[in-house]
Amino acid sequence: MTDSSTDIIKEGKYVELTYLVRDSKTGDVLTEITRPLNYVHGVNEILAPMITQELEGKRQGERVDLLVDCNELYGPRDESLVITEKVAVVPREYRQVGSQILMENNLGQMKSFLVTKIEGDNITFDGNNPLCGREVIYQVTILSVRDATAEERQGGSQPEAGPAA
Repeated sequence: MTDSSTDIIKEGKYVELTYLVRDSKTGDVLTEITRPLNYVHGVNEILAPMITQELEGKRQGERVDLLVDCNELYGPRDESLVITEKVAVVPREYRQVGSQILMENNLGQMKSFLVTKIEGDNITFDGNNPLCGREVIYQVTILSVRDATAEERQGGSQPEAGPAA
């Protein structure tokens, strides 16, 4: 039997987790991360701070369900980030719903846009986070919790072994 305090998430603990995000109204799964992600609690964050805070004090093996208003995470939708262009001026590799394209504004800042609609000769890009305006449920499963090594505490996490996803 292990010391019960060793598998509790607190500062300096190495944590591995998976999660999925469901639309709170429809129950549809919007995102599912099945390959374990890792971080060192209090050193780096892989999820939004409000979600990481909820993991504090939780144990290995627990699942944490958290209702999140995505306007708090990403801000409200900005309709000025929805752009419609003629399909003909868009490179062929981006002419598919779900494609992501990196665009630069007149200040030289880069932003990712998602192709959300193609209708007739027009294609629509949306620079808002796809979760903007939604209320979602984050279901986080804590796979393991242990003391972080000195290297992990310094770097935040350790590269995972094995092939990339």
